[in-house]
Amino acid sequence: MKKIFVVSSVALLLCACSNKEKEFDATGTFEATEVTISAKSTGELQTFTVSEGEDLDKGAVVGKIDALQLVLKKQQLETNRNQLSANKRQLSSSRNATNSKRLDLEKQVASINQQIANAKRERQRYTELVNDGAVPRKQLDDINYQIQVLERQLDATREQIKSNNASLAQQSAGIGAQMDGIDAQYAALEAQISQIDDQIANTDITTPLSGTVLEKYAEQGEFVSPGKPLFKMADTQNMYLRAYVTSTQLQQVKIGQAVKVFADYGNGQKKEYAGTVSWISSRSEFTPKTILTDDERADQVYAVKIAIKNDGYVKIGMYGEVKF
Repeated sequence: MKKIFVVSSVALLLCACSNKEKEFDATGTFEATEVTISAKSTGELQTFTVSEGEDLDKGAVVGKIDALQLVLKKQQLETNRNQLSANKRQLSSSRNATNSKRLDLEKQVASINQQIANAKRERQRYTELVNDGAVPRKQLDDINYQIQVLERQLDATREQIKSNNASLAQQSAGIGAQMDGIDAQYAALEAQISQIDDQIANTDITTPLSGTVLEKYAEQGEFVSPGKPLFKMADTQNMYLRAYVTSTQLQQVKIGQAVKVFADYGNGQKKEYAGTVSWISSRSEFTPKTILTDDERADQVYAVKIAIKNDGYVKIGMYGEVKF
């Protein structure tokens, strides 16, 4: 009778174990997007306030590389640019004066033409008065003489315009060429100043993302050069679990699928998170030794990433489980 009771107990236990649903479908470790921030300029690290474990916002300025030589060079370029602007203003005034001379002569021609027209009208009127005997002929002769003087003056002014036009045109062309040269130099200086501004901006050490500082590689006062690593940080707010599934499980998994993720703190302590499948590997690999799969006999598995929103408790490298 005792044997029957023992056998029955074992059978019930096995049956209970076989009916118990497995708590997870795959396991893995938590990871985060890590970025190594390097120097973009050469010089002494004047300030550097980064501390390991510190949480930083995106765009935060955490250090400054010496930029004195760049600032001095920019000031020199700006002085040269201002001098070019002054030279251009002077040339512009000269060209305006040249054009003004040309306009003055043309105004003189117009004025003389108007005087001649007025004098001819007066001559017509006095001719009639002379014919009627109302005025002496000398007044008509004076008007004719005045017209002759004006016509000679008009011819002289036209000759002056003709001779001056070539000279004035040459002067204007020369001034225009000089101004074009100044514009080219000005544009070159503007480009150099923009380059200097970019180099000065690169002396500020900023964070490319919001996250936690993982490692610090430099200290204030050190001399750095472009490409030298300064610190490493990770986006610990948006983490993901890298888990591994067998080929049989692939049919249960798809991009965008909502799943349950468990952070394992050991001793049976777990915390559940809502996760989303964000990536599935396109090739298989040998099962990592530290990973448990649904099929312990599987030699080849596929990596998947499940994104989660971290509440501050999940750490990089922590063990985790996923339930599809």
